[in-house]
Amino acid sequence: MKKVYVIGTLDTKGAELRYAVERVRAAGAETVLVDVGTQGPGQGADIPSDEIAAHHPQGAGAVLGLADRGQAVSAMAKALTAWLSAREDIGAVLGLGGSGNTAIVTEAMRALPTGVPRLMVSTVASANVAPYVGPNDIAMMYSVVDVAGLNAISRRVIGNAANAAAGMALGAVPEAASDKPGLGMTMFGVTTACVTMVREAMEASHEVYTFHATGTGGQSMEKLAESGLVAGLIDVTTTEIADLLVGGIFPCTEDRFGAVIRTGLPYVGSVGAVDMVNFGGRETVPARFADRQFHVHNAQVTLMRTTPDENRRIGEFIAARLNRMSGPVRFLLPLRGVSAIDAAGQPFHDPAADAALFGAIRTGWQPSANRQLIERDAHINDAAFAAALVDNFRAIATA
Repeated sequence: MKKVYVIGTLDTKGAELRYAVERVRAAGAETVLVDVGTQGPGQGADIPSDEIAAHHPQGAGAVLGLADRGQAVSAMAKALTAWLSAREDIGAVLGLGGSGNTAIVTEAMRALPTGVPRLMVSTVASANVAPYVGPNDIAMMYSVVDVAGLNAISRRVIGNAANAAAGMALGAVPEAASDKPGLGMTMFGVTTACVTMVREAMEASHEVYTFHATGTGGQSMEKLAESGLVAGLIDVTTTEIADLLVGGIFPCTEDRFGAVIRTGLPYVGSVGAVDMVNFGGRETVPARFADRQFHVHNAQVTLMRTTPDENRRIGEFIAARLNRMSGPVRFLLPLRGVSAIDAAGQPFHDPAADAALFGAIRTGWQPSANRQLIERDAHINDAAFAAALVDNFRAIATA
Protein backbone atom coordinates (compact mmCIF):
# COMPACT_ATOMS: atom_id res chain seq x y z
CA MET A 1 0.00 0.00 0.00
CA LYS A 2 1.25 3.48 -0.79
CA LYS A 3 1.58 5.73 2.22
CA VAL A 4 0.57 9.20 3.38
CA TYR A 5 3.67 11.25 4.10
CA VAL A 6 2.83 13.67 6.94
CA ILE A 7 5.47 16.40 6.97
CA GLY A 8 6.13 19.24 9.36
CA THR A 9 8.37 20.75 12.01
CA LEU A 10 8.11 18.42 14.99
CA ASP A 11 10.14 20.81 17.14
CA THR A 12 7.19 23.26 17.15
CA LYS A 13 4.16 21.37 15.73
CA GLY A 14 4.62 17.91 17.23
CA ALA A 15 1.17 17.45 18.78
CA GLU A 16 -0.61 18.60 15.63
CA LEU A 17 1.44 16.37 13.34
CA ARG A 18 1.02 13.31 15.54
CA TYR A 19 -2.73 13.96 15.64
CA ALA A 20 -2.78 14.08 11.83
CA VAL A 21 -0.96 10.73 11.74
CA GLU A 22 -3.49 9.27 14.17
CA ARG A 23 -6.42 10.38 12.01
CA VAL A 24 -4.84 9.14 8.76
CA ARG A 25 -4.29 5.72 10.34
CA ALA A 26 -7.84 5.71 11.69
CA ALA A 27 -9.02 6.21 8.11
CA GLY A 28 -7.13 3.08 7.08
CA ALA A 29 -3.99 4.43 5.42
CA GLU A 30 -0.36 3.85 6.33
CA THR A 31 1.75 6.84 7.31
CA VAL A 32 5.30 8.15 7.35
CA LEU A 33 5.89 11.04 9.76
CA VAL A 34 8.68 13.29 8.46
CA ASP A 35 10.39 15.92 10.60
CA VAL A 36 11.72 19.01 8.82
CA GLY A 37 12.41 21.09 11.91
CA THR A 38 15.58 23.16 11.68
CA GLN A 39 16.12 24.08 15.32
CA GLY A 40 16.35 20.66 16.90
CA PRO A 41 15.03 17.09 16.70
CA GLY A 42 11.36 16.41 17.31
CA GLN A 43 9.85 13.36 18.98
CA GLY A 44 8.18 10.47 17.24
CA ALA A 45 9.38 11.00 13.68
CA ASP A 46 9.71 8.04 11.36
CA ILE A 47 12.22 10.12 9.39
CA PRO A 48 14.17 12.54 11.61
CA SER A 49 15.24 15.98 10.49
CA ASP A 50 18.94 15.11 10.32
CA GLU A 51 18.20 12.34 7.82
CA ILE A 52 16.33 14.81 5.62
CA ALA A 53 19.03 17.47 6.04
CA ALA A 54 21.68 15.00 4.86
CA HIS A 55 20.09 15.12 1.40
CA HIS A 56 21.09 18.75 0.92
CA PRO A 57 23.75 19.01 -1.82
CA GLN A 58 26.19 20.36 0.79
CA GLY A 59 25.21 17.98 3.56
CA ALA A 60 23.35 18.35 6.85
CA GLY A 61 25.67 21.11 8.03
CA ALA A 62 24.20 23.41 5.42
CA VAL A 63 20.75 23.00 7.00
CA LEU A 64 20.85 22.40 10.75
CA GLY A 65 22.06 24.80 13.40
CA LEU A 66 22.02 27.90 11.22
CA ALA A 67 21.44 31.15 13.10
CA ASP A 68 19.48 32.67 10.22
CA ARG A 69 16.06 31.00 10.18
CA GLY A 70 15.33 32.09 6.63
CA GLN A 71 18.49 30.43 5.37
CA ALA A 72 17.70 27.30 7.35
CA VAL A 73 14.18 27.09 5.91
CA SER A 74 15.44 27.51 2.36
CA ALA A 75 18.13 24.88 2.88
CA MET A 76 15.72 22.38 4.44
CA ALA A 77 13.35 22.88 1.50
CA LYS A 78 16.12 21.85 -0.90
CA ALA A 79 16.97 18.83 1.22
CA LEU A 80 13.34 17.71 1.50
CA THR A 81 12.87 18.13 -2.25
CA ALA A 82 15.78 15.81 -2.96
CA TRP A 83 14.60 13.24 -0.41
CA LEU A 84 10.89 13.26 -1.27
CA SER A 85 11.50 13.13 -5.02
CA ALA A 86 13.22 9.77 -4.57
CA ARG A 87 10.30 8.10 -2.75
CA GLU A 88 8.42 5.45 -4.71
CA ASP A 89 5.60 4.70 -2.26
CA ILE A 90 3.86 8.09 -2.03
CA GLY A 91 0.09 7.77 -1.86
CA ALA A 92 -0.35 11.38 -0.72
CA VAL A 93 1.61 14.15 0.97
CA LEU A 94 0.07 16.10 3.86
CA GLY A 95 1.83 19.17 5.26
CA LEU A 96 0.86 21.26 8.29
CA GLY A 97 2.28 24.55 9.46
CA GLY A 98 2.85 28.26 9.21
CA SER A 99 4.66 30.24 6.58
CA GLY A 100 8.05 28.59 7.16
CA ASN A 101 6.84 25.02 6.99
CA THR A 102 4.56 25.90 4.09
CA ALA A 103 7.61 27.15 2.18
CA ILE A 104 9.56 23.98 2.99
CA VAL A 105 6.86 21.45 2.18
CA THR A 106 5.33 23.07 -0.89
CA GLU A 107 8.75 23.45 -2.54
CA ALA A 108 9.15 19.68 -2.27
CA MET A 109 5.55 19.13 -3.34
CA ARG A 110 6.12 21.16 -6.51
CA ALA A 111 8.88 18.79 -7.57
CA LEU A 112 6.53 15.79 -7.59
CA PRO A 113 4.77 14.74 -10.82
CA THR A 114 1.31 16.00 -11.70
CA GLY A 115 -1.33 13.69 -10.26
CA VAL A 116 0.41 12.86 -6.97
CA PRO A 117 -2.06 13.96 -4.23
CA ARG A 118 -0.69 16.89 -2.20
CA LEU A 119 -2.53 18.81 0.53
CA MET A 120 -1.07 21.66 2.60
CA VAL A 121 -2.85 22.90 5.74
CA SER A 122 -1.43 26.38 6.21
CA THR A 123 -1.91 29.66 8.01
CA VAL A 124 -1.27 31.48 4.73
CA ALA A 125 -3.69 29.51 2.56
CA SER A 126 -6.30 32.27 2.47
CA ALA A 127 -3.87 34.76 0.90
CA ASN A 128 -2.02 34.66 -2.43
CA VAL A 129 -0.94 31.02 -2.74
CA ALA A 130 0.55 31.26 -6.24
CA PRO A 131 4.16 31.23 -4.97
CA TYR A 132 3.45 28.01 -3.07
CA VAL A 133 1.34 26.22 -5.68
CA GLY A 134 2.78 27.38 -9.00
CA PRO A 135 1.62 25.26 -11.95
CA ASN A 136 0.88 22.24 -9.78
CA ASP A 137 -2.18 20.39 -8.51
CA ILE A 138 -1.47 21.20 -4.86
CA ALA A 139 -4.51 21.70 -2.61
CA MET A 140 -4.20 24.43 0.02
CA MET A 141 -6.43 24.33 3.13
CA TYR A 142 -6.63 27.35 5.43
CA SER A 143 -5.96 26.37 9.04
CA VAL A 144 -8.36 29.06 10.39
CA VAL A 145 -6.52 29.15 13.72
CA ASP A 146 -2.74 28.99 13.95
CA VAL A 147 -1.17 25.56 13.88
CA ALA A 148 -0.13 26.11 17.48
CA GLY A 149 -1.76 23.54 19.73
CA LEU A 150 -4.80 21.31 19.46
CA ASN A 151 -8.24 22.76 20.15
CA ALA A 152 -11.79 22.29 18.95
CA ILE A 153 -11.14 24.11 15.68
CA SER A 154 -7.67 22.80 14.84
CA ARG A 155 -8.72 19.19 15.53
CA ARG A 156 -11.56 19.53 13.06
CA VAL A 157 -9.47 21.20 10.36
CA ILE A 158 -6.51 18.83 10.72
CA GLY A 159 -8.85 15.84 10.98
CA ASN A 160 -10.62 16.81 7.78
CA ALA A 161 -7.28 17.21 6.02
CA ALA A 162 -6.09 13.84 7.31
CA ASN A 163 -9.25 12.14 6.06
CA ALA A 164 -8.84 13.83 2.68
CA ALA A 165 -5.21 12.72 2.37
CA ALA A 166 -6.08 9.17 3.41
CA GLY A 167 -8.94 9.09 0.93
CA MET A 168 -6.68 10.22 -1.92
CA ALA A 169 -4.07 7.61 -1.02
CA LEU A 170 -6.60 4.79 -0.66
CA GLY A 171 -8.70 5.77 -3.66
CA ALA A 172 -6.04 6.27 -6.30
CA VAL A 173 -7.55 7.23 -9.65
CA PRO A 174 -7.06 4.37 -12.16
CA GLU A 175 -5.37 5.01 -15.46
CA ALA A 176 -7.78 5.66 -18.32
CA ALA A 177 -8.20 2.96 -20.92
CA SER A 178 -7.43 5.43 -23.70
CA ASP A 179 -4.34 4.54 -25.69
CA LYS A 180 -4.00 8.04 -27.16
CA PRO A 181 -0.78 9.90 -26.36
CA GLY A 182 -1.10 13.31 -24.72
CA LEU A 183 -0.48 16.53 -26.66
CA GLY A 184 0.07 19.91 -25.01
CA MET A 185 -0.99 23.15 -26.72
CA THR A 186 -0.98 26.84 -25.78
CA MET A 187 -3.78 29.25 -26.62
CA PHE A 188 -4.82 32.87 -26.12
CA GLY A 189 -8.06 34.51 -27.17
CA VAL A 190 -6.33 36.03 -30.20
CA THR A 191 -5.00 32.63 -31.37
CA THR A 192 -8.17 30.66 -30.66
CA ALA A 193 -9.04 30.14 -34.32
CA CYS A 194 -5.68 28.54 -35.04
CA VAL A 195 -5.64 26.38 -31.93
CA THR A 196 -9.19 25.19 -32.49
CA MET A 197 -8.35 23.99 -36.00
CA VAL A 198 -5.21 22.24 -34.77
CA ARG A 199 -7.03 20.65 -31.85
CA GLU A 200 -9.82 19.34 -34.05
CA ALA A 201 -7.29 17.86 -36.46
CA MET A 202 -5.29 16.17 -33.69
CA GLU A 203 -8.06 14.81 -31.49
CA ALA A 204 -8.45 11.61 -33.48
CA SER A 205 -4.88 10.58 -32.68
CA HIS A 206 -4.09 12.42 -29.45
CA GLU A 207 -5.56 13.42 -26.10
CA VAL A 208 -5.25 17.20 -26.45
CA TYR A 209 -4.60 19.40 -23.41
CA THR A 210 -4.95 23.13 -24.12
CA PHE A 211 -3.40 25.68 -21.76
CA HIS A 212 -4.33 29.35 -21.56
CA ALA A 213 -1.06 31.27 -21.93
CA THR A 214 -1.39 33.36 -18.76
CA GLY A 215 2.00 32.63 -17.23
CA THR A 216 0.84 29.73 -15.11
CA GLY A 217 -0.65 28.07 -18.20
CA GLY A 218 2.69 27.72 -19.94
CA GLN A 219 4.31 26.50 -16.74
CA SER A 220 1.55 23.91 -16.32
CA MET A 221 2.09 22.60 -19.84
CA GLU A 222 5.81 22.24 -19.25
CA LYS A 223 5.13 20.55 -15.90
CA LEU A 224 3.06 17.92 -17.72
CA ALA A 225 5.88 17.47 -20.20
CA GLU A 226 8.38 16.78 -17.42
CA SER A 227 5.89 14.51 -15.66
CA GLY A 228 5.73 12.32 -18.77
CA LEU A 229 2.04 13.05 -19.35
CA VAL A 230 2.37 14.38 -22.90
CA ALA A 231 4.13 12.91 -25.91
CA GLY A 232 4.77 16.25 -27.57
CA LEU A 233 3.85 19.94 -27.75
CA ILE A 234 2.30 22.27 -30.33
CA ASP A 235 3.23 25.53 -28.66
CA VAL A 236 1.26 27.97 -30.80
CA THR A 237 1.10 30.83 -28.31
CA THR A 238 4.37 32.03 -26.77
CA THR A 239 2.98 35.39 -25.66
CA GLU A 240 4.13 34.91 -22.05
CA ILE A 241 7.66 35.78 -23.20
CA ALA A 242 6.52 39.31 -24.06
CA ASP A 243 5.19 39.81 -20.53
CA LEU A 244 8.41 38.43 -19.03
CA LEU A 245 10.68 40.72 -21.02
CA VAL A 246 8.57 43.88 -21.00
CA GLY A 247 6.81 43.67 -17.63
CA GLY A 248 3.26 42.41 -18.14
CA ILE A 249 1.05 40.51 -15.73
CA PHE A 250 1.16 37.10 -17.47
CA PRO A 251 4.89 36.34 -17.61
CA CYS A 252 6.53 32.99 -18.07
CA THR A 253 9.68 32.24 -16.10
CA GLU A 254 13.24 32.26 -17.41
CA ASP A 255 12.81 28.49 -17.75
CA ARG A 256 10.29 28.78 -20.61
CA PHE A 257 11.03 25.91 -23.07
CA GLY A 258 13.18 24.28 -20.37
CA ALA A 259 11.04 21.13 -20.21
CA VAL A 260 11.51 20.57 -23.94
CA ILE A 261 15.25 21.15 -23.65
CA ARG A 262 15.49 18.59 -20.85
CA THR A 263 13.14 15.94 -22.24
CA GLY A 264 13.75 16.12 -25.99
CA LEU A 265 10.01 15.81 -26.69
CA PRO A 266 8.77 16.47 -30.24
CA TYR A 267 8.12 20.20 -30.39
CA VAL A 268 6.31 22.41 -32.88
CA GLY A 269 6.05 26.07 -31.95
CA SER A 270 5.20 29.52 -33.19
CA VAL A 271 5.04 33.16 -32.12
CA GLY A 272 1.36 33.49 -31.29
CA ALA A 273 0.36 36.75 -29.57
CA VAL A 274 3.89 38.05 -28.95
CA ASP A 275 2.62 41.33 -30.39
CA MET A 276 1.12 42.18 -27.01
CA VAL A 277 1.93 42.74 -23.36
CA ASN A 278 -0.88 42.21 -20.86
CA PHE A 279 -1.97 44.50 -18.05
CA GLY A 280 -5.08 44.73 -15.88
CA GLY A 281 -7.61 47.53 -16.25
CA ARG A 282 -6.43 50.58 -18.18
CA GLU A 283 -5.73 52.44 -14.94
CA THR A 284 -3.20 49.76 -13.88
CA VAL A 285 -0.81 50.33 -16.78
CA PRO A 286 2.51 51.69 -15.44
CA ALA A 287 3.10 55.37 -16.14
CA ARG A 288 6.28 54.66 -18.08
CA PHE A 289 4.12 53.18 -20.86
CA ALA A 290 1.77 56.17 -21.11
CA ASP A 291 2.68 56.97 -24.73
CA ARG A 292 2.30 53.43 -26.05
CA GLN A 293 -0.40 51.89 -28.26
CA PHE A 294 -3.14 50.09 -26.31
CA HIS A 295 -6.17 47.96 -27.01
CA VAL A 296 -8.72 47.49 -24.22
CA HIS A 297 -9.65 43.81 -24.40
CA ASN A 298 -12.17 44.15 -21.56
CA ALA A 299 -12.51 46.00 -18.26
CA GLN A 300 -9.94 43.71 -16.63
CA VAL A 301 -7.40 43.28 -19.46
CA THR A 302 -5.52 45.97 -21.39
CA LEU A 303 -3.18 44.98 -24.22
CA MET A 304 -0.10 46.98 -25.21
CA ARG A 305 1.50 46.60 -28.64
CA THR A 306 5.12 45.45 -28.55
CA THR A 307 7.65 47.65 -30.33
CA PRO A 308 10.24 46.56 -32.91
CA ASP A 309 12.97 46.63 -30.24
CA GLU A 310 10.89 44.53 -27.85
CA ASN A 311 10.08 42.09 -30.64
CA ARG A 312 13.76 41.79 -31.45
CA ARG A 313 14.44 40.84 -27.82
CA ILE A 314 11.58 38.34 -27.88
CA GLY A 315 12.98 36.76 -31.04
CA GLU A 316 16.45 36.49 -29.51
CA PHE A 317 15.01 34.84 -26.38
CA ILE A 318 13.13 32.28 -28.46
CA ALA A 319 16.01 31.45 -30.80
CA ALA A 320 18.49 30.99 -27.95
CA ARG A 321 16.29 28.40 -26.28
CA LEU A 322 15.24 26.60 -29.43
CA ASN A 323 18.93 26.15 -30.25
CA ARG A 324 19.35 24.15 -27.03
CA MET A 325 16.66 21.60 -27.92
CA SER A 326 18.06 18.19 -28.80
CA GLY A 327 14.77 16.56 -29.82
CA PRO A 328 12.87 17.07 -33.09
CA VAL A 329 11.85 20.73 -33.51
CA ARG A 330 9.86 22.66 -36.09
CA PHE A 331 9.28 26.37 -35.50
CA LEU A 332 6.85 28.17 -37.80
CA LEU A 333 6.66 31.88 -38.57
CA PRO A 334 3.31 33.33 -39.78
CA LEU A 335 4.52 36.21 -41.93
CA ARG A 336 1.11 37.91 -42.21
CA GLY A 337 0.54 38.40 -38.49
CA VAL A 338 0.86 36.71 -35.12
CA SER A 339 -2.55 37.39 -33.55
CA ALA A 340 -6.15 38.23 -34.43
CA ILE A 341 -5.44 41.94 -33.89
CA ASP A 342 -2.15 41.85 -35.80
CA ALA A 343 -3.82 41.15 -39.14
CA ALA A 344 -4.02 43.77 -41.88
CA GLY A 345 -6.55 46.41 -40.89
CA GLN A 346 -6.49 45.46 -37.20
CA PRO A 347 -5.28 47.77 -34.41
CA PHE A 348 -1.97 45.99 -33.72
CA HIS A 349 -0.98 45.45 -37.36
CA ASP A 350 2.66 46.57 -37.43
CA PRO A 351 4.80 45.06 -40.22
CA ALA A 352 7.97 46.69 -38.86
CA ALA A 353 7.53 45.14 -35.42
CA ASP A 354 6.79 41.73 -36.92
CA ALA A 355 9.81 42.04 -39.21
CA ALA A 356 12.04 42.72 -36.19
CA LEU A 357 10.69 39.58 -34.51
CA PHE A 358 11.16 37.36 -37.55
CA GLY A 359 14.56 38.84 -38.31
CA ALA A 360 15.86 38.19 -34.80
CA ILE A 361 14.75 34.56 -34.94
CA ARG A 362 16.33 34.05 -38.37
CA THR A 363 19.59 35.65 -37.24
CA GLY A 364 19.80 33.69 -33.99
CA TRP A 365 18.71 30.37 -35.45
CA GLN A 366 21.35 27.62 -35.53
CA PRO A 367 20.30 25.02 -38.11
CA SER A 368 20.74 21.36 -37.25
CA ALA A 369 19.49 17.99 -38.40
CA ASN A 370 16.75 17.97 -35.76
CA ARG A 371 15.62 21.61 -35.99
CA GLN A 372 13.90 23.40 -38.85
CA LEU A 373 12.74 27.02 -39.10
CA ILE A 374 9.73 27.21 -41.42
CA GLU A 375 8.13 30.36 -42.81
CA ARG A 376 4.60 30.59 -44.18
CA ASP A 377 3.05 33.48 -46.10
CA ALA A 378 -0.06 33.28 -43.94
CA HIS A 379 -1.66 34.76 -40.85
CA ILE A 380 -1.47 32.66 -37.69
CA ASN A 381 -5.25 32.12 -37.71
CA ASP A 382 -5.39 31.05 -41.36
CA ALA A 383 -6.42 27.47 -42.06
CA ALA A 384 -3.26 26.96 -44.09
CA PHE A 385 -1.06 27.88 -41.13
CA ALA A 386 -2.96 25.58 -38.77
CA ALA A 387 -2.59 22.77 -41.30
CA ALA A 388 1.15 23.41 -41.50
CA LEU A 389 1.43 23.08 -37.72
CA VAL A 390 -0.43 19.78 -37.81
CA ASP A 391 1.57 18.39 -40.73
CA ASN A 392 4.88 19.27 -39.12
CA PHE A 393 3.94 17.74 -35.79
CA ARG A 394 2.80 14.53 -37.41
CA ALA A 395 6.06 14.37 -39.36
CA ILE A 396 8.29 14.60 -36.29
CA ALA A 397 6.04 12.61 -33.94
CA THR A 398 6.14 9.57 -36.21
CA ALA A 399 9.74 9.87 -37.38
